Amino acid sequence: MRILGITIPDNKRLEIGLTTLFGVGRSRALSILSQAKVDAGLKPTELSADQENAIRKVMGDFKIEGDLKREVEANIKRLKDIKNYRGMRHARGLPSRGQRTKTNSRTRRGNVRKTMGSGKKTVDKK
Repeated sequence: MRILGITIPDNKRLEIGLTTLFGVGRSRALSILSQAKVDAGLKPTELSADQENAIRKVMGDFKIEGDLKREVEANIKRLKDIKNYRGMRHARGLPSRGQRTKTNSRTRRGNVRKTMGSGKKTVDKK
């Protein structure tokens, strides 16, 4: 089963398989399946053509995949353009939601391998 060019895994239940789409989590997957009147425990291989079409029709109401990614990128670009605090944090590659950066956020700052020492120097005995 393919939705918006993304293949839904055949070996997983629909409830889990739909989460491979960007913007669809467990709760949204369950709401999509309930609106389409499809059992969440089914696997994509067990669906009929009518059920697949019902799922696609319900998913058309939500903003997912490419549309959602473009909207998120546009929001971040807007924040950068107006030069507010969150936009500057995005531009510098730092955490934008108030986390501390002195000891954490190694991956966000880009120095994963570099760690701080204890401050003690070893003395060579000669």
